[in-house]
Amino acid sequence: MIRRIINKLEWFYFRHFRDYADYARHLGVKVGDHCLIGIMGWGTEPYLITIGNHVQVTHGVAFHTHGGGNAIRRQIPDFDCFGKIVVKDWAYIGAGSRIMMGVTIGEGALVAAGSVVTKSVPPYTIVGGNPAKIIGTIDDYIERNMKYNVHTKQLSLVEKRKVLESLDDSAFIQKKSL
Repeated sequence: MIRRIINKLEWFYFRHFRDYADYARHLGVKVGDHCLIGIMGWGTEPYLITIGNHVQVTHGVAFHTHGGGNAIRRQIPDFDCFGKIVVKDWAYIGAGSRIMMGVTIGEGALVAAGSVVTKSVPPYTIVGGNPAKIIGTIDDYIERNMKYNVHTKQLSLVEKRKVLESLDDSAFIQKKSL
């Protein structure tokens, strides 16, 4: 009971007074410098997760460092297996993605939103889907999207809104029909 209250107080403190990267470090996740972390949940073995420098982990991402043990425990009561997860420098993990045990996300890789990553991702590669598959390279991404670069990254939210609302529709990415 007391442990649960302490956990809630810790969660409140980190949620409202510290950033999510500090909370991850508090739980045992090894987090590099200049990371943008958008999640509070790190699973039951956060100390098996390593996040490099300049990594962005967006909203709703889940890291799974174990799994499936209960299905085997009738035959082997103490069965448990784990896999470390490593996210290398400059990687990006899109919203709602799931990273499975034993996976390494390579340097500069991009995981598309909603992906289920069951295998390691090579550096500078884009993966997406369920299960995630290679869909391109970072160079492909730059080539396809450079014409849509609106240079707002360093602007305040107010300045960014002003710029985005002033742009013609042709400045925005538009997806083709299936």
